[in-house]
Amino acid sequence: MQITEAQRELRIRFAGGFYGQLVCGMIWLVSAALATWTGPQAAIAAVVIGGFFIFPATEALLRLAGGNHDLSAANGLRYLGMQVAFVLPFSMLLLVPICHYRLNLFFPALMILLGAHYIPFVFLYGMRMFAALAAMLIGGGVLVAMTWSSSFSVGAWYGGIVLVIFSALGRAMVERESHPATA
Repeated sequence: MQITEAQRELRIRFAGGFYGQLVCGMIWLVSAALATWTGPQAAIAAVVIGGFFIFPATEALLRLAGGNHDLSAANGLRYLGMQVAFVLPFSMLLLVPICHYRLNLFFPALMILLGAHYIPFVFLYGMRMFAALAAMLIGGGVLVAMTWSSSFSVGAWYGGIVLVIFSALGRAMVERESHPATA
């Protein structure tokens, strides 16, 4: 199987990242609500614990939507997504000293880590959209840290909204690819 075929299979199977980013975005928005109305500890717990359920929830949504086929054995990229996924939890250990330094930097720092995590998805899915998502998260994390770090929740709201928007964008791109308009 050629790389472009493997990328296309991944795009179709995961709907351009729609379900995973939607689940992630919803976790971020729940965490943002907790940050706004409950406090930092509940918000951090929600996004960290919720993060462990992104893949199972994504798979459940895919099955509910009728997309329950596995990637072909010939797909050389089938394990790259899992390898990329493990980068984020391990890099999240950097958040511990950041939170000790200044708790309000938790979400901006997590946005930067999450954005860096999305960079390999450009190759994995063959979609430049993930470069834009990474830039929005990384740039947003820096901007929030430098401009709105007096607020604990603003980064969570920004991250959640960006993830939900890009989930819809990825799905629309794959839908257009799968069902091209006929003239």
